[in-house]
Amino acid sequence: MKILITGGCGFLGSNIAKTLLEKNHELMIIDNLQRHGSKKNFEWLKSSHDFIFLKNDIVELETLSEDIIKFNPTTILHLAGQVAMTTSLEDPHRDFLVNAYGTFKLLELIRINLPLSKIIYSSTNKVYGDLEHLNYKESETRYKIENYEAGIPEEIRLEMSSPYGCSKGTADQYILDYSKNFGVKSIVFRHSSIFGKRQFSTFDQGWIGWFVKQAIDSKMNNTELVFNISGDGKQVRDVLFSDDLVDLYIKAINSEISGEVFNIGGGILNSLSLIELFDKLSDKLDIPYSVNFGPWRSSDQKVFVADISKVKEKLNWNPKITTDQGLDEMIKWVYEI
Repeated sequence: MKILITGGCGFLGSNIAKTLLEKNHELMIIDNLQRHGSKKNFEWLKSSHDFIFLKNDIVELETLSEDIIKFNPTTILHLAGQVAMTTSLEDPHRDFLVNAYGTFKLLELIRINLPLSKIIYSSTNKVYGDLEHLNYKESETRYKIENYEAGIPEEIRLEMSSPYGCSKGTADQYILDYSKNFGVKSIVFRHSSIFGKRQFSTFDQGWIGWFVKQAIDSKMNNTELVFNISGDGKQVRDVLFSDDLVDLYIKAINSEISGEVFNIGGGILNSLSLIELFDKLSDKLDIPYSVNFGPWRSSDQKVFVADISKVKEKLNWNPKITTDQGLDEMIKWVYEI
């Protein structure tokens, strides 16, 4: 099978690419190698496998059209994007060009030249906005949404209340619309929080990896561990380890499902707050910590836990790796890099 991955040297892209190459699929990767760690991921992939690589930006897609059409991919995994909330607030124009307009260009290429190709899109829970219209309960370590014990379903209203949420939501909706009106085969995954190997985290991208790195650096250097966060630390996400997410994308590639959207995460059983994460890291690394609390970030969600019942039913997928198992693997990998 011929598969194109945009953003194929990012955290998720490189993990999926490695698995596809090991399964002997023909692979084309498009990546501008600008994201932190992407060059290392490119070298990691290239050290063991051959694939077609186009170094370019998704915004400049027209310069790549001829190569893509010639390759004629069966499936396109559209993972390229501007993914940092802070960057979207600093440069909303660039955020729109990459996430919304870049996706529109790709859809037009598929509609006109690649009508048999399927697109699988990496969207985000930020399309639901800050979810402040819901009711919350507060405990000592976390918030909980009332009346959504299994998490947030796909049917809840969209409320794109940040540049990042707007740009990703625009792409999300265009993909579903192109499936409905033009017959473009598509699947949209609205991701919650993901973490794992090959994630070179920064302060605004990959929060679990970032805090794991801080804890390990403090442990190795015998320095005081202070976590700097926005909000009160009780905000909750469901977390998903990368191996489980790769498994989901493989299932989606092989599925005949089209025109569907799925909320994706570790589910309620793999949910935790920042404070709960810090406690786990403190226990696992045997290191005390303190927290500096800053103002809440614009459009931050007190809670996002994905209701994954739909994806369980339609794609026969369920997370296998627990939060603790994933954290152990993440700690091991961060020690190695």
